[in-house]
Amino acid sequence: MSIQIDTRFSFKLPRTTDILLQFEAAAIPEQRIVSSNTDLTQSEHCAWVPAQDEIGERIWVRAQGQFEVAYNAEIVLERQLVELEKLERLAPHDMPGEAVQYLFDSRYCAADRFQSFVDEQFEGTDGGARIAAIRDWIAGNFTYSPGASGPQTTAVDTFIERHGICRDYAHVLIALARASTIPARYVACYAPGVDPPDFHAVAEVFLTDPETEGGGTWQLVDATGMADPAHTVKIGVGRDAADVSFLTSFGMNEFGDKQVTVTAD
Repeated sequence: MSIQIDTRFSFKLPRTTDILLQFEAAAIPEQRIVSSNTDLTQSEHCAWVPAQDEIGERIWVRAQGQFEVAYNAEIVLERQLVELEKLERLAPHDMPGEAVQYLFDSRYCAADRFQSFVDEQFEGTDGGARIAAIRDWIAGNFTYSPGASGPQTTAVDTFIERHGICRDYAHVLIALARASTIPARYVACYAPGVDPPDFHAVAEVFLTDPETEGGGTWQLVDATGMADPAHTVKIGVGRDAADVSFLTSFGMNEFGDKQVTVTAD
């Protein structure tokens, strides 16, 4: 499956400011970058650095004034695709260190607040079957509402209000998975079919790997139903949205236009 990406956005910095960007598709085994091009406004400083878990890169920019970003790429996906319900949960003592960190609470995902709820609501399920049940419960009980949440909205807020955008759906799924002792992380991504077209967010859970005895595998899960794992291009991962924002400003900025187009062949 070949995915074409065309991303453009701009912002204005009233004074010299450090900005951290993350919008390029990650160069990882499950997705091969056929071609890519990044154009940035000339700046005082610009450097690419490894992102969380060595998945993708962030770009440090130090600049002032109007700044524009243009990125296009062609990606071929070669991802392991399995039926969630057939995967089991790994015992905590069998989890590798890279996965254990995603059992802990994070800024937007207070998993400990949901332990009683998951035990009651999803009683009798475990592993991939538990994750599928959580995904379906969110899809059936939440309303996708652009503008209904903000940058401070947490999984608890969304759980109470029962509406939000992809970021909020991912946070709730992550929190409920962690409350079920299943490692879960936030994935910033591109995917065709996202409406309205934009950067997208899904969850990723760590379960048993059917191809490796005793091993584990990260599997993408989207409670909004808009992103098919077979067509989803990862940008980066993190504990929650705070770790993998496409733009983090360490000073004042005025965001301008944004355009994201993703198509599949």
